Amino acid sequence: MQNRKTLLTEQEIPDKWYNIVADMPNKPLPPLHPGTREPIGPEALAPLFPMELIKQEVSTDKWIPIPDAVRDIYTMWRPTPLYRAYALEKALDTPAKIYYKYEGVSPAGSHKPNTAVPQAYYNKMEGVKRITTETGAGQWGSALSFACQHFGIECEVYMVKVSYDGKPYRKMMMNTWGAKVYSSPTDHTQSGRQILAQDPNSPGSLGIAISEAVERAATDENTKYALGSVLNHVLMHQTIIGLEAVEQMKKVGDMPDVVVAPFGGGSNFAGISFPFLRLNFDEGRNIRFVASEPASCPKLTRGVFRYDFGDTVGMTPLLPMYTLGHNFVPAPIHAGGLRYHGAGVIVSQLLKDQLIEARAHHQLECFEAGVLFAKTEGIIPAPEASHALATVFAEAQAAKEEGKSRTILFNLCGHGHFDLQAYDDYFNNRLVKHEVTNEDIANSLATLDTPVI
Repeated sequence: MQNRKTLLTEQEIPDKWYNIVADMPNKPLPPLHPGTREPIGPEALAPLFPMELIKQEVSTDKWIPIPDAVRDIYTMWRPTPLYRAYALEKALDTPAKIYYKYEGVSPAGSHKPNTAVPQAYYNKMEGVKRITTETGAGQWGSALSFACQHFGIECEVYMVKVSYDGKPYRKMMMNTWGAKVYSSPTDHTQSGRQILAQDPNSPGSLGIAISEAVERAATDENTKYALGSVLNHVLMHQTIIGLEAVEQMKKVGDMPDVVVAPFGGGSNFAGISFPFLRLNFDEGRNIRFVASEPASCPKLTRGVFRYDFGDTVGMTPLLPMYTLGHNFVPAPIHAGGLRYHGAGVIVSQLLKDQLIEARAHHQLECFEAGVLFAKTEGIIPAPEASHALATVFAEAQAAKEEGKSRTILFNLCGHGHFDLQAYDDYFNNRLVKHEVTNEDIANSLATLDTPVI
């Protein structure tokens, strides 16, 4: 059997991030002020983000240099390995070739430090003392806690209640890196108290946790806010994944026909796919891109494209996105990082322009795929990553039925070592095949009074 792993050298870590906005045929629509509903400029973001990140958020430059201080920390785990999944291919009895980029080797165990480190760095350069954020499954909160610890910044994390209760070791990891972690919704913020007054037993959601974290930052001049997905600069930081993967695929003399990644807000999917989408733009390639989302939170496959808030309470700017409505509270599935009502602006525009695809999977299908992957490749995938595997399995089966080979690349965004309760629930038949109803979606969208695009 050939060597399964393809590595780059430390010197081959990219020194620039790729900004896909420069190449998009239709640029994203502008964000709107939550009160006036008029387009906003960079100055409106200043209370929440340091200026360098705001500049990146609105930049149309194709390449953004990675600061040396950020790149130095990246070397703790980058470049990450690219694997050929020979054992999985055999188990699936498919003519397809399956590769995966493994981001679980980072200190936090996922792809999230790729943006947490630069966000903490730019805040440090501006003299910020404290950063607030939300986290769903805990990967983002862990990553930001790690990054803030490196730069001597306080970190305050609002963790979605259902994950706070179900994944205590993620909280302990954040505490180890010095972060304060709260179960959201809390009674520490007006946003949290408002939600609890409506539903004292709320399981929480990323939208609610965002509201709490944004409120804390907006009311303290020494505090800024950091987001782990959705925004343009976050997606751009993650392109280091795909930039490395392009070079690794070249080393093995191959190139994907289809690129797959899980989808929550967009950072994971953008990280692996955007640098390959650049090859479609620049070289005329015909690579397909599939975003894999949960059937219980299907904003790409069943949502609508319109302006909506990024949070539940309505404190953020209005963004043009595929959404289920900012009041939508997803079922408490184990893939907490994918329980978000909306999609990032860039990804939404690309989907609208039919440059990418989306597919939804229920959680039993995903865990079945995750278990087979663990048995064949030895890595227990995070529940979020198992959604990509479900799509990979479908692509591999299609190749088998067609009798044609195809090359599949997916992002194994993190390991599932802190998600073993989810696997225990799966093995003991405590998980259900949940899929949100049309009525649930319609009721949520009916509450929107945001501008229609």
